[in-house]
Amino acid sequence: MKLAIKLAFKNLIGAGLRTWLNVIVLSFSFVIIIAVKGILVGWDRQAKNDMTEWEIGGGQYWHEDYDPYDAFTLEESHAPVPGEFTPEIEQGDMVPVLMTRGTIYPQGRMQSILIKGIDPEQTLLKLPTNKLDTAVAAIPAVIGSNMAKTKKLEIGDYITMRWRDANGTFDAADIFITGIFTTNVPTVDVSQVWIPLDSLQSMLLMPGEATTLTFRNREKARQDTGEWKLMTFDELVSDIEEMIKTKSVGQSIFYIILLILALLAIFDTQVLSIFRRQKEIGTYIALGYTRRGVVGLFTVEGAMHAILAALVGAVYGIPFLIWFANKGISLGVSSADYGFAMAETMYPAYSLGLIAGTTILVLVATTIVSYWPSRKIAKMNPTEALRGKLQ
Repeated sequence: MKLAIKLAFKNLIGAGLRTWLNVIVLSFSFVIIIAVKGILVGWDRQAKNDMTEWEIGGGQYWHEDYDPYDAFTLEESHAPVPGEFTPEIEQGDMVPVLMTRGTIYPQGRMQSILIKGIDPEQTLLKLPTNKLDTAVAAIPAVIGSNMAKTKKLEIGDYITMRWRDANGTFDAADIFITGIFTTNVPTVDVSQVWIPLDSLQSMLLMPGEATTLTFRNREKARQDTGEWKLMTFDELVSDIEEMIKTKSVGQSIFYIILLILALLAIFDTQVLSIFRRQKEIGTYIALGYTRRGVVGLFTVEGAMHAILAALVGAVYGIPFLIWFANKGISLGVSSADYGFAMAETMYPAYSLGLIAGTTILVLVATTIVSYWPSRKIAKMNPTEALRGKLQ
């Protein structure tokens, strides 16, 4: 095997430009596959981190009637917070959130919104709820930058807000925008107004009640409690994972096309090499090389294209991938346009598993493509081969 590797390396170097063209094309496949796959890995990591910091923490309890995709369930999806959660809430490891539908009237326009009540002193989520602890002549409120942009609102604006309480009675009051935050998580921003929890509970005549309970510790053993349904971290991020998988399947088609083009060049090279090197093959067999050994030699030659491509790709690929990871790629769109957590600039993330997996994939594919035409050597007659004629 050691002799085969030496001979294969000498033959590849001796082939000159033909070898290096194949190696360069194959190295492009290495770098592009890793770069594009890194975007998906980075997106997955960024989305989960943002959702953890801004919305879901380590997991949540939902009221059994709550459906985030059906605003009409909000009228019934509320209940008193169970006493067993009081210690966690007092320690800041759990945050109750009460939700209801509402309407605001900026510049005389009627706009439907989701009103959310949260404790101004909470620190579990990244929301700037400390700005709700402000003494003003109206109900203090914070909103997201997308909400501010679409509704044309600014800090210091007074807006009339209307809601319906637990008895079905409509009421209205002014809110005062005390803060505007920027986030990549549209589910805490788009058409939402955050106000103090006790204020919303009083407005809705629902003292001590909530719609969701967000907790910090995802490792703690938990289960459904009364009217509260446990939603684990994995369940809450399942939508983004499904989206990543869908995108990954689509990109796989691009990988396959790119890889096929590179492997096709290697296949053609192997076929041409076997045709032009018949005398050399016959000499190997005449000198005692087994047909299997010669097949192995040509297969190793083809496989070494992938090894050389990995080395060449590392020369220009490592600096490029480092630069790409730091610079990122700007999509020029807002996460609100898609409805799930996605930054305007994505930063790829590369792992050892991604690099090793891509290398092994290309190496195995190259070896198979190299072995396929090399099988013809096993059928060659040594005498005819020495004469330069295939049997």
